[in-house]
Amino acid sequence: MRWYWAICCRFFPCEPREKFTSKTFLIMALVYKLLSGSYTLRKCPKPHVALCPLLDTRFADYCSSSLQKPEAAPGKASSQKTEEGLQEHQQREVALDITSPEEKPEVSFDKAIKDEIKDHFRHLKDDIVNHWMGPDCRPLHEVLLEQARVVWKFRGKEDLDKWIVTSDKTIGGRSEVFLQMGKNNRSALLYGTLSSEVPQDGESGRSGYCAMVSRIPRGPFETKKSYDWSHFNTLCLRVRGDGRPWMVSIREDTDIIQRKNQMHSYFMFTRGGPYWQDIQIPFSKFFFSNQGRIRDAQYQLLLDRISSIGFTLADKVDGPFFLEIDFIGVFTDPAHTEEFAYENSPELNPRLFK
Repeated sequence: MRWYWAICCRFFPCEPREKFTSKTFLIMALVYKLLSGSYTLRKCPKPHVALCPLLDTRFADYCSSSLQKPEAAPGKASSQKTEEGLQEHQQREVALDITSPEEKPEVSFDKAIKDEIKDHFRHLKDDIVNHWMGPDCRPLHEVLLEQARVVWKFRGKEDLDKWIVTSDKTIGGRSEVFLQMGKNNRSALLYGTLSSEVPQDGESGRSGYCAMVSRIPRGPFETKKSYDWSHFNTLCLRVRGDGRPWMVSIREDTDIIQRKNQMHSYFMFTRGGPYWQDIQIPFSKFFFSNQGRIRDAQYQLLLDRISSIGFTLADKVDGPFFLEIDFIGVFTDPAHTEEFAYENSPELNPRLFK
């Protein structure tokens, strides 16, 4: 009973011990329920002095404060839930950062195919519009009266991407060739080392060449396109070389079979020194060759179906070389009236005389 008297003296210090008997039952009941934890925040409201006349104000405050202590548990639980929610949210953010498109891009083949098809249809639309509006969206009379046209120029890396370089390394040779932008990004520099050493493979009988070939232009859905030079009669170039002779080759785009070994070629002679030179080659001078050999039967170059142009070095002089190109174009020379520089006979080319 010591705890009982301690509680009574704590809350009723001014009253004599004889009067505690009238409050014994109520105090013991309240203390019992407090200790047993039967009062909760929802079921036990704050006691009021007017409702409990036998209780002192301090006891009511104590009961209210003691009964409100379990309120901390839901608060702690809510705070814990809040902290757990914040932690979960942070974890979600971290997960999102980990799976961000920069580090792990989402790959969708369907989307890639749809985008590719859209691009091709966009190019097809542009080609149709250009066809109705005229070449390069210009009136037809301007195109017919055009005297000169720059087909290839070198002013940036995107211009170099239109070309391919190759050498005898493809058959085991030792020649090397490189293509890069020239000084101030105003030209293309083709350089390397030529080696005529034949590879020891038992198959190759000759070697020693380096070449630079333009890529075939592509239209929508990877269809091949061609250049129409039928309104011009001369090829013009602005180059600067080291004195070596180059072979300029032009390929046609045929409808039936594209024979890569058949082409029309002519020689381009460069001079050494720091000065640029303007080279003009009439299309009538280009001769027909197959696999590097000049054919007896000659055919005129079809200027309305030009596929690509290339430059080949194969002069059998080992050592370094370079060729710098400013632009490649076509123009109309009114003084040149020759149509074809090579003769044909019925024995050599019967199809031309039917």
